[in-house]
Amino acid sequence: MTLTQQIFSILVSLIVFILTIDLVRKKRLREEYSLLWLATSSAMIILILRYDWLLALTKLIGAVLPTTTLFLGSILFLVLLSVQFSIKISKLSDQVKDLVQENALLRYEFEKSAGAKTVVPGLQIEESAEIN
Repeated sequence: MTLTQQIFSILVSLIVFILTIDLVRKKRLREEYSLLWLATSSAMIILILRYDWLLALTKLIGAVLPTTTLFLGSILFLVLLSVQFSIKISKLSDQVKDLVQENALLRYEFEKSAGAKTVVPGLQIEESAEIN
């Protein structure tokens, strides 16, 4: 890897690392999502600074070129990101389902009590004016 490539790669990785920390600090990115970004940018910095480790990893996985190893790493990153989001979407879907069911039960109880002309504490129902 040429010096220009190393400098560019380190700059990009540092920008991603610093941007991730800044987004967490400003509460625009939650900590749970930042871990994968921080780990990936740290790994990229380490592999850039220790190019011999990248060559060893390339040999270990049976790839021919280090760029193949980096490409495989980026695919792995995207898979992990997709799994992380799938887990979060599943949790949120369950929460939405529970809230909808609870809302339906509360609405049923409210309509049942309003139909029996019972008073619901803290709820004021005004009679509407007669329509011509």
